[in-house]
Amino acid sequence: MKVLPEKTIERLSEYRRTILRCLDRGKTHIFSHELAEMQNLTAVQVRRDIMFIGYASQSRKGYDIKDLAKAIGKVIDPKEQLNMAVVGYGNLGKALCAYLLNRRPMLKLVAAFDIDPKKIGSTVTGIQCYSIERLREIISTYDISIAILTVPAAAAQEMAKALVASGIKGILNFTATNINVPHDVYLEELNIITSVEKVAYFIKHKKKV
Repeated sequence: MKVLPEKTIERLSEYRRTILRCLDRGKTHIFSHELAEMQNLTAVQVRRDIMFIGYASQSRKGYDIKDLAKAIGKVIDPKEQLNMAVVGYGNLGKALCAYLLNRRPMLKLVAAFDIDPKKIGSTVTGIQCYSIERLREIISTYDISIAILTVPAAAAQEMAKALVASGIKGILNFTATNINVPHDVYLEELNIITSVEKVAYFIKHKKKV
């Protein structure tokens, strides 16, 4: 299968998360229009995405949730386990460690990093915090591919360079500044302030209607 568009991967991930919640509530099948309503999409978009991954089994009861979740997993999950690290062990970093631990079997959080001596050696839910000075060593030892960056904005670019030099292949940037990485390193940038401002903008314009 060819590389899918980023937005398609995002939607497939959301579909799986949504249908697994439905499965936990005892629901075994779901129609495309039900899933579309939960995702604020059209049923046509949902069916197109699901057909795009080669899954077309929809009985009179709708999609089999277990089968659909497996089909999505075969497309978006890595074939081998990928190890992750959180870089920046402040409040956000610790919260992400707690949230991400054991969320996906093929994506394993194995380490955290910081420069604060008081944080180095501490653990949150079993994840140990290492000194930034040991970055290359720990990344190599644990074969870490993905870094989640939560350092202060002023240190973000320098830290990104250090991560790339240490062998990181993908960075999820939670800092308040954009960073630059080589073309062969995948970068996802999430800015909470931008998202909040987007929500506020549309609330403002809705009030005018």
